[in-house]
Amino acid sequence: MKAARSVLEYLKGYGVQHIFGIPAGSVNVIFDELYDMPEITPIITKHEGAASYMAAAYAKYANQMSVCIGCSGPGGTNLITGAANAMREHMPVLFITGAVPVSTVGLNASQELDADPVFRSVTKYSVTVKNSEDLLHEVVKAVEIAISGVPGPVHVAIPIDVQQGEIQVPIIPNPPTRAPMVPDLDVIRDVAFELTRRESGYIFIGQGVRYSVDQCIELAELLDWPILTSPQAKGFIPEDHPLLAGVFGFAGSENASRLVNEGDGQALLILGSSLGETATNNWNVNLTKDRFTVQMDFDQTVFNRKYKIDIPVLGDINLGLLFLMEELQSLGLPRDKKTVVEKRQVDTAKAEEYNTKNVLLNLQKHLPSSTRYTVDIGEFMSYVIHHMNVLDSHTFDINVHFGAMGSGIGSAIGSKLAEPERPVVCITGDGCFFMHGMEILTAKEYNLPILFVIMNNARLGMVYHGHELQYKRSHPSFGQTETNIAALAAAMDIPSFRVNGLEDMNQEVIHNFTNLKGPAVLEVALVDNNVPPMGDRVKFLSSFGK
Repeated sequence: MKAARSVLEYLKGYGVQHIFGIPAGSVNVIFDELYDMPEITPIITKHEGAASYMAAAYAKYANQMSVCIGCSGPGGTNLITGAANAMREHMPVLFITGAVPVSTVGLNASQELDADPVFRSVTKYSVTVKNSEDLLHEVVKAVEIAISGVPGPVHVAIPIDVQQGEIQVPIIPNPPTRAPMVPDLDVIRDVAFELTRRESGYIFIGQGVRYSVDQCIELAELLDWPILTSPQAKGFIPEDHPLLAGVFGFAGSENASRLVNEGDGQALLILGSSLGETATNNWNVNLTKDRFTVQMDFDQTVFNRKYKIDIPVLGDINLGLLFLMEELQSLGLPRDKKTVVEKRQVDTAKAEEYNTKNVLLNLQKHLPSSTRYTVDIGEFMSYVIHHMNVLDSHTFDINVHFGAMGSGIGSAIGSKLAEPERPVVCITGDGCFFMHGMEILTAKEYNLPILFVIMNNARLGMVYHGHELQYKRSHPSFGQTETNIAALAAAMDIPSFRVNGLEDMNQEVIHNFTNLKGPAVLEVALVDNNVPPMGDRVKFLSSFGK
């Protein structure tokens, strides 16, 4: 058996159904072996970077490790941004790169690169395998590291002769399972005691509660405390929940900011947020000021970074919440009072104006409530966070913390492959599209019914507004000649439509693009000169350098 085949057999046993990437010389052996393995489908993308975003999204929504592959040299370096993105999201992705034959290392072979150290700073583990007999063992080790503790990406570089090497038929090990990180019960008891001593408080959730949403809601109802979410956690708590106060942080709601800055909450319970810049409105000191602060996370490095934490709770959040609720109930909760959080008032005064806000609200009005929106990086992202409603749990995928332009396009494809029955809409911009937009062909080739909504303002919108706020001017090079993206999609035989006014965002148009057997493009030609609703970020940029 070829060493490469043993790896693929192991991945098949693990449940891997897709490998994202691009074939090339140094990974030829792996792709040739896939010819005889119909259980694993290679998802051939147009760029390795996009493949890495697909793999991370697939891992997120399938809730299992995924696999991404690139050739030696440029194929590997194209995966680096996606590996860094997966690291920030704690997504277990196995990155495989090819490498030149062991005997040619150092001879300036074609596409030679020592990829191991390049990946090391953006993965949990990175290794180059130099013997065929060691390959399966190293991959098994990497997979175990990827899913253990704090999940994250790993990287294995495999020279082509190592892939090709014949080995004795190995015993394929059983796939590993992640051992739960059990919180200290004494710490949980201390938390319960301290929380019950406070009459009021807030629960602040981040992306780390992705698999614990029901427990978060149950805990909030038990404590009767408002829920604030980070931008990254938008989409977890439905908008109609009476305790949801909205998004705090970048582009957050006025209600949430008011609670943090002026509210009387005596305690703050932080669940699954690392309290980064975008989650905290540029590290707003009022978040924890004069509040007893508890932080639950499975990553101990997030404790006491920028904010003093009175009780850090290390462990899996779902277990921590179950234990905490038991302790709170034993101390007499729930109480009788029922808090109803003030909801934002929807401004309908300019509901007919052709602007970004109204385009997005009209889009959502005509789509199923279960639709997942994968949101790219651009000025439209602020409007999504601030104005769009969460109608069903797990319906927004926002990558604002790492902020990789074009990642929303790949995320739409990974999400659709992981959950084929869920409608998926990608909200992206012309700048992002020109980076990774050719992946609409990938969606077409795999018959994935995804609606790509492309906000086309013929400029780098976030850059434009950032410079206007900071310097009161912006360089003319931030704009570009307008391109008809709908016509470009039509040339690729992909259904498309160009929106030129709000009247075009109607039920008939959108319905025609959501009942297809492949992707469609809805281009929104719109220059919106309103300052995006970025919250305190506007104040920060406006006062930058003063």
